[in-house]
Amino acid sequence: MTSDQWIAGAAGGFVGSIFFGLMMMFVMPAPLLEVVIPAMYGIDGPALLAGWAIHQFHGVVLGLVYVALVQFGPLREPAREFTGAIGLGVAYGILTTLVLAALVMPLWLAAVGFPAAPPFPNVAFPATVVSTIGHIVYAIPLAIAYAMST
Repeated sequence: MTSDQWIAGAAGGFVGSIFFGLMMMFVMPAPLLEVVIPAMYGIDGPALLAGWAIHQFHGVVLGLVYVALVQFGPLREPAREFTGAIGLGVAYGILTTLVLAALVMPLWLAAVGFPAAPPFPNVAFPATVVSTIGHIVYAIPLAIAYAMST
């Protein structure tokens, strides 16, 4: 791996998080970005700036996780090609929804005592579908940035 690939993962994750954050503000039910995300870190909301900062941080970290994941086995070559990157972006968006939004987030919010923590697992229609679309919107720019860096 090169430093360019790590930088592409961080930058792609940052850019993808902007798109997903805009969806959180204007498409998804309020107050996800300004209350729920900050609450994960014990910040009482509304705290929109803190929510954006945390969300962008998560995007960068998950971008670096993507770079690490696509180094292995059958993922390496598709991740370096545009078409393969799109497919991996969709898959990573689905994976992050299932693991983070459906499993980790409700447990984390309950652990910090957030009174409106979603049930575990956090799977509901249409919210999970919208969340999945948002995570895919996040992951496609990330995957394309990585593919362009190789």
